[in-house]
Amino acid sequence: MVLPCLDEAAALPWVLGRIPAGWRAIVVDNGSTDGSAELARSLGATVVAEPRRGFGAACHAGLLAATADLVCFLDCDGSLDPAQLHRVTGPVLDGTADLVLGRRRPTSFTAWPPHARLANAELARRLRARTGARLHDLGPMRAARRERLLALGLGDRRSGYPLEMVLAASAAGMRIVERPVDYRPRAGRSKVTGTLRGTRQAISDMRSVLAAPPPTLLVIAKEPVPGRVKTRLTPPFSPEQAAALAEAALADTLDTLSQVPAGRRLLVLEGTPGRWLPPGWQVAAQCGGGLDERLAAAFAHASPDAPALLVGMDTPQLTGRMLAEPLSSARRAGVDAWYGPAADGGFWALGLARPTAELARRLLVGVPMSTPGTGAALLDRLAAADLTIGQLPALTDVDTVREVDQVAALAPNGRFAACRRSMDLGADFRPGVAS
Repeated sequence: MVLPCLDEAAALPWVLGRIPAGWRAIVVDNGSTDGSAELARSLGATVVAEPRRGFGAACHAGLLAATADLVCFLDCDGSLDPAQLHRVTGPVLDGTADLVLGRRRPTSFTAWPPHARLANAELARRLRARTGARLHDLGPMRAARRERLLALGLGDRRSGYPLEMVLAASAAGMRIVERPVDYRPRAGRSKVTGTLRGTRQAISDMRSVLAAPPPTLLVIAKEPVPGRVKTRLTPPFSPEQAAALAEAALADTLDTLSQVPAGRRLLVLEGTPGRWLPPGWQVAAQCGGGLDERLAAAFAHASPDAPALLVGMDTPQLTGRMLAEPLSSARRAGVDAWYGPAADGGFWALGLARPTAELARRLLVGVPMSTPGTGAALLDRLAAADLTIGQLPALTDVDTVREVDQVAALAPNGRFAACRRSMDLGADFRPGVAS
């Protein structure tokens, strides 16, 4: 359980004393001067110091410090009862929801100031319209699986963090519900709604999060047909084995991007989609021409009003956090393009903050593809266009037998690695039917 804390010594004994048996309390001290950290430690809590001021900074530091599969968040001011945590954890544990928020029910008139209740009601109305989830409160008591939250790549470190979590979870296809919890008068004065400065900052942070449209995710790929994909792997692999590896790589890539917050997911495909296509993906046919022209044309499917990021099918070791964090509303401010270098001198990802067909063609058409200088040539185009570049991690494309084994070792739990292992065993493996 993550407890962001800033000068909450008055409430800590009650809060920590109400935590159910078996839970690990992580108190994230956000610069307290009243001895909160020492008190929490003496009461048996794990204390994490987060020097960056901000509610989101404290929450995220606790999320990173957590090790359990299930993570809960709870204000440390005594307004919420840890003994009611089962109300938000239950739907996650029984598999009926992915993110659960506690809908606050005031136990007294003074528990929730009228101006804060009105602001929360308006925010909840916007959330319902934006996400379709039946939410009435941006409740600070919440529960979700840790890995799902990390895959959201939450970037806000101030008051927008709780709102960003809900919006990103919705954009990542997570099921969001709320459950009633008691809301008591807090100990001391709120750092947010208790001051004019705090209220203004919270409004500003949340407006920024609401104004940022979710990105479009594009994947360019070939249908994994023997003899048409991964031909550089044959021999030693047979055409059927090479196609199986390609299918597994594509399936892993699509599954990973299905968990990244996005307004739209589009597979730009040469061929026909198969059973490896997850739900929620649209499909568009690739245009003709060379790879440079096909890459540029993929961006024509994106809206110029939202960022778009294009990746291929050759990096099954890709994780959701690699893309979600740089594309989050807070991190993408001031960035015009994203570039993901490949170990062989090419690139595995290209993103545009304001994608247009004309800009994509200016950047890509004429760039020599599949050469050690491909990435450098693209970077020159980006620099010539005076675009501020956000760097993505360097990854290895799967083009050779050696790279197959390298990538499989980096992502041992994916379909790609399972496919590679099955070939060592001589099994007739088809990734579309793997368990």
